[in-house]
Amino acid sequence: MERNTEQKNVLLFLVDQWRGDTLRALGHPCIKTPNIERLAADGLLFSRHYTTATPCGPARTSLLTGLYMMNHRVVRNGTPLDARHSNLALEVRKAGYSPAIFGYTSNVPDPRVVSPNDPAFRNQHGNIPGFEEIAPGLPTAPYYMAHVKSLGYAIPADPHDFWLPDPNYPGAKDHGPTWAPARFPSAHSDNAYLIDETIKYLSVRENESWFVHIATMRPHPPFIVPEPFNAMFDPADVPAPRRGKSWEEEARQHPMLEFFLRNTPQLDYFRTGKGQAATLDERDIRQLRATYYGMMEEVDVHFGRLIEYLKASGQYDNTLIVFSSDHGEQLGDHYLLGKQSYFDATYHIPLIVRVPEATGTHGQHVDRFTEGVDIMPTILEWLERPVPAACDGLSLAPFVRGETPANWRDEVHVEFDFREVLTGEPQRFLDRRMEQCNLAGIRDERWKYVHFPSLPPLLFNLQDDPGEFRNLANDPSHATLVRDYAQKLLSWRMEHNERTLTYMQAGADGLSECREPRR
Repeated sequence: MERNTEQKNVLLFLVDQWRGDTLRALGHPCIKTPNIERLAADGLLFSRHYTTATPCGPARTSLLTGLYMMNHRVVRNGTPLDARHSNLALEVRKAGYSPAIFGYTSNVPDPRVVSPNDPAFRNQHGNIPGFEEIAPGLPTAPYYMAHVKSLGYAIPADPHDFWLPDPNYPGAKDHGPTWAPARFPSAHSDNAYLIDETIKYLSVRENESWFVHIATMRPHPPFIVPEPFNAMFDPADVPAPRRGKSWEEEARQHPMLEFFLRNTPQLDYFRTGKGQAATLDERDIRQLRATYYGMMEEVDVHFGRLIEYLKASGQYDNTLIVFSSDHGEQLGDHYLLGKQSYFDATYHIPLIVRVPEATGTHGQHVDRFTEGVDIMPTILEWLERPVPAACDGLSLAPFVRGETPANWRDEVHVEFDFREVLTGEPQRFLDRRMEQCNLAGIRDERWKYVHFPSLPPLLFNLQDDPGEFRNLANDPSHATLVRDYAQKLLSWRMEHNERTLTYMQAGADGLSECREPRR
């Protein structure tokens, strides 16, 4: 189809819980994902891209507001978002777009402007203000459940049980608990549903500009996938988990780590789980990894359908495409599953940006440190919209043009708040108040420093110890480094204190403004 040169579209495609090292372009020994690899070859791959917070809600809020967690303060899934903060959806509406969401942003409204009886407060995975909700929510939400019911499936009393494996699958007893496939084909999966709904939505908008945010839940648990993806990878061929001799040995590294090793159930990751995740043996972890890679391949197939549609309809070369994730996944490293940690596997995530006109950098890799907060200003700059003064992120546009920006950051910053308002379990285990159950970290080429308000700090030499096994913070010979990195972390926090109105000042002539460049 002929290209409409006046179109300017944005596709923000966010997967959930995708490790940054799990890309073929970065040398992963198993993963294939040919459609994502083609996008990397046709765009710009940022190989050292990190989320700034975990889990889903804090990470996605940082991406969509451009703010570090210390400023937006969505510290947990289900923490309300202060209504005073702008976000990417609200900003692009100012440019005339009606941004559409297929999936979820894991946000809860401000209870000071919404009734406390609003049903939004019974769901931790709603959407940030400004999006037109087309197919919203997790796969357990009514939209997808109604879809599969229309296909003839019975909906269980607990919708999560829709992801129970085929109970009579041949050979299941000879494999790990995540090997048996889902009871439905890939054509009926939640990935297929989101892409089908997106293509239907775009099919009547082919001659107008649009902004679409797709947020798939996969490869987020439960670790289960339809045939043939469940058996696509041999567990013997996947990378082994990086972990010590026992979870008890690992637990001695830090009290927070011990809490999650003792209190992370397998049931959170697959519907047949029994006991704690830390007790899974290497066979079952290898199978879980093979299933995880199969889940990625299934996402890739449906992502490829969307890209083919954009090409066939003449919209591909009018569309800025951003492919990324909210956070990573431990996959058994340090005996952990999930993303509640201070390790790199939790924070390192993929980022591919395809700017149609930037053909000179297509296929290149950027090895400078970038952060999730950089996505919002990048998109706004491409749309020729101003970036809010409060935004902590930096536009990646110079890299897209083949330039290395002066004074670019030499490190990344991460935050994790592990309080539990609903259960209080971490507070009781650690004997700490809620406000003490958090961390902030700084990671550069060689060193990683993690600070806690009232728990011991951590220091890792990533060149000598890339697996983050040896904490050097208590070694007297590293005392100066601990001091220096604590000061760097403090300086970072001071420099990025919330600044929505701080560039303004009243005077004899009224209100003056001074907007300095961020770099």
